[in-house]
Amino acid sequence: MLSDIPPQTDPRVLVDFRTADDAGVYAWEAGPALVQTVDFFTPIVDDPYLYGQIAAANSLSDVYAMGGRPLTALAIAAFPEVGLDTDTIRLIFKGGVDVLRDAGVALLGGHTVRDREIKFGYAVTGAVDPAKMWTNAGARPGDVLFLTKPIGTGIVGTAIKFGRAPEAVVAQAVASMRRLNKAAAEALADLPVHGCTDITGFGLIGHAAEMAVASGATLELDAAAIPVFDGVRPMVAANRSGGLSSNRAHFADRVRLASPAAEALADLLFDPQTSGGLLVAVGPDAVDAATSRFEAAGVPAVRIGRVRAPSETALVIR
Repeated sequence: MLSDIPPQTDPRVLVDFRTADDAGVYAWEAGPALVQTVDFFTPIVDDPYLYGQIAAANSLSDVYAMGGRPLTALAIAAFPEVGLDTDTIRLIFKGGVDVLRDAGVALLGGHTVRDREIKFGYAVTGAVDPAKMWTNAGARPGDVLFLTKPIGTGIVGTAIKFGRAPEAVVAQAVASMRRLNKAAAEALADLPVHGCTDITGFGLIGHAAEMAVASGATLELDAAAIPVFDGVRPMVAANRSGGLSSNRAHFADRVRLASPAAEALADLLFDPQTSGGLLVAVGPDAVDAATSRFEAAGVPAVRIGRVRAPSETALVIR
């Protein structure tokens, strides 16, 4: 859709939409560069306060994925003119503000419109050192891949809509979605992070494939190592979302499912995620340090694969 948009000619634009990265980066004449992103979506859970929390964590995630520090936010909201009480709206905003406060982010204002369907999220501005920023285009052969949260939130969200989600599964997914990626990003500070992206609407396969293409490399994932929320696998067949099908149609030609385990996991790999974890390519000499720091920070990061030299397929899952 963006192929007809003329390329940037401003040398201060360090990262834009052309590599399908998580946020844009704009350099000032001196000092840190600006990181800017925007994200909003319809409710994924029934509780308005939790919805606000998840929306905020999801919006901030793109800045953490660039190695940046989020600073300010502007709320973006759409609410129906009738049928929604003011207390529900208040709780959505309160959930979001509480997460922003935990992240040290200032809410400056926002914009609300009338719409038949509820939507909520934030435009976020952060800062990053241009010499230390992460992108999805820097993964190198030999790097080790970590994933900092389990997958399966799209399946759970679909099940919630139809009343088919067990409470224990919902609790796991909600706890993960409302958790900031701040601790994961801070744990990697000053380590050789060569590539990073957060796992959201394109699913693990989509975002991993984009990292591979942008980096000019092949990513190889171990299906058995990829973390999945407990209890989600039996729910997959009855709770596939439209986004899952779209992701499969768009990214299937970039991936090779090279084992029965990978084939069995395919729907979860294409499953669109909300407020997912970071997929991080770490230099091989820093793997032990990254593992120790994740453990110390309480981040459930898992080593799920490696970066290989480029081949005919961007992504291989064994």
